[in-house]
Amino acid sequence: MPVLLFVVPVDWLNGQRSVCLFKNIFGVECWGCGITRAVLSTIQFNFTAAFNYNKLIVIVFPLLVYVWGKMLVINSKGVMPKILKQSRHNVKN
Repeated sequence: MPVLLFVVPVDWLNGQRSVCLFKNIFGVECWGCGITRAVLSTIQFNFTAAFNYNKLIVIVFPLLVYVWGKMLVINSKGVMPKILKQSRHNVKN
């Protein structure tokens, strides 16, 4: 997932309409507004723009890296395929 986000242009997102329900109803940005653009900017090593989009990126991005890393380790050990096999087995019973 992070590799795919590296090629998404942030300028394209700037031209799109906001999907934030809070912003669309009340016309005010919420705490999460801009976090997608901030994550994309961080992945593309544009840290100043990321911080300008949403200052919470300093908390969110390290958490995302942790989750992505943990998922990578779990998948490399073959734990996920075992869990999926077990869940399919439980569904059949």
